Amino acid sequence: MLKKIVCLFALAMCSQKAFSQNYFGGSEYGISIGGSQYFGDLNDNYGFRFIRPALGGFARLHLNPYIALKGGINYTRVGYDDKYSSNVYNQKRNLNFQSDVFEAVVQAEFNFFRFTTGEVGNRWTPYLTGGIGAFYYNPFTEFNGRRYYLRPLGTEGQNAGYSDRKYNKIAMCFPIGVGFKYWLRPGLNFGFEIADRLTTTDYLDDVSTTYVGSNNFPNDPQNPNPAYYLQDRSLQSNPNDPLGRPGKQRGNSGTKDQYLMFIFNLSFQLKVYKCPAYMNRGIMDF
Repeated sequence: MLKKIVCLFALAMCSQKAFSQNYFGGSEYGISIGGSQYFGDLNDNYGFRFIRPALGGFARLHLNPYIALKGGINYTRVGYDDKYSSNVYNQKRNLNFQSDVFEAVVQAEFNFFRFTTGEVGNRWTPYLTGGIGAFYYNPFTEFNGRRYYLRPLGTEGQNAGYSDRKYNKIAMCFPIGVGFKYWLRPGLNFGFEIADRLTTTDYLDDVSTTYVGSNNFPNDPQNPNPAYYLQDRSLQSNPNDPLGRPGKQRGNSGTKDQYLMFIFNLSFQLKVYKCPAYMNRGIMDF
């Protein structure tokens, strides 16, 4: 009996909307803008000293008013500098990096409340999100007024026999976070999301394990080798007592790097003239 009542309620809701021709499809398209922050070997105390813009686009498919799938493409730049650290060792280490990040992600969203654009009684909801994706990165730094990409230099001995420390420019990420949705007017939705990207790489910052020693980076003063100076930048901050002895800690290989995105979304759903199936599924299932 209860199921029949629920079905009749769903039919009545769609009939009312049919009279006003105010349906919106289950597909949604939008843009995102916000910021990002990296966490890792150079930012092990989770500081927010290098926030940079993030932007992207996405498409969302409403499976029902409580569950949606979202696919997105985003860009940001991450980075950090040991000068921001309160740790004396990190300050002496004197490393820094930046990297452009291009990611493609697929996320599931689980609404706390029923959410359907245009329904006055279901105008907003917080939600949980989780997913999987891949991202491109290529860490670089500045030295003597020039930009150097760090991966080809092999700053942790990748080109000197430490092949197990080599890394690719593409890695997996796993967004996990929370968000908020609100429809501004029927078919036009606003949202905010903050999601941390757990990654499968410890080289987003080009730092992970130990120093291999300056002897692995031959240097000619007449033709300076940038890898010699960039593998151990304490040579610049403390030339009489550099850190880069073989086996001495350079990073923390026990944890992977992360980056956080906090973004505002603006999206739209196209008007249709048939009661969308996902609206009925939402009422039947919950």
